[in-house]
Amino acid sequence: MNGSLATWLYAVTAAPEDGTPPRGLTGVADEPVRLVESAGLAAVVGSVPLEDFGEDALRDHLEDLEWLERTARAHHRVINGAARHGQVIPLRFATLYHDDDRVRAMLQERRDDFTATLRRVAGRTEWGVKAYVDPRSFLPDPEEPTGGEDSPGTAYLLRRRAQRQDQETAHLRATERAEAIHASLAALAVATAAHPPQDTALAAYEGWMVLNNSYLVPDALDEEFTALVTDLGERYPAITLEVSGPWPPYSFTAPPKRAEEAQQEETPS
Repeated sequence: MNGSLATWLYAVTAAPEDGTPPRGLTGVADEPVRLVESAGLAAVVGSVPLEDFGEDALRDHLEDLEWLERTARAHHRVINGAARHGQVIPLRFATLYHDDDRVRAMLQERRDDFTATLRRVAGRTEWGVKAYVDPRSFLPDPEEPTGGEDSPGTAYLLRRRAQRQDQETAHLRATERAEAIHASLAALAVATAAHPPQDTALAAYEGWMVLNNSYLVPDALDEEFTALVTDLGERYPAITLEVSGPWPPYSFTAPPKRAEEAQQEETPS
């Protein structure tokens, strides 16, 4: 391969019988997407210029939020497109190898891991569920004021302590509802993954995010799962539920550690 290019990996899938890559997909550099095959597996890849995607260039680009958002969308667009043709293992953003031969060697080395993962997620897709609450909906009922004879300073401290206790109580109540919702959803899933609450500055929501989980759901239960989300939203009206999917199983196909180590060693500079 031309030394000015590197191979960007999007996903790993079972090698198709006809060897045909997903049609009409272009990647992070507007490059045509293709397949690199080995050991019965296929890596969904594209060739990208090192001047834009080498180690130094990437380091600079990652400071550019507009570039990062645009490129990440392109990366996931390829994964989602490939997933329409068969089960895939999504690979993390900016997984790069020097050339296709290195990709083939990686597929051969990690064949057992990738094959087992593909078997585990076969016929299953990922759904995301977020839950938001207005803290005021879970505050305890106000009590009659006490300590009317206290000094202003003491009264202030008592009010602050009561406010903190009320917030703690509200958060506990909201968390308990979220745990009940999660338990109901998890009963339809074969695996779950919990994610930290999203930054309010990035996700643009008010109040508290008390649930941000992914669920690996058998395809036959997709409709039942989404209907359950609707039902739970009606059962717990103080909680706003948001469902997304179906997605490729991003949260349930993390690359094996050795594959990640190989990626770090192979990142072009």
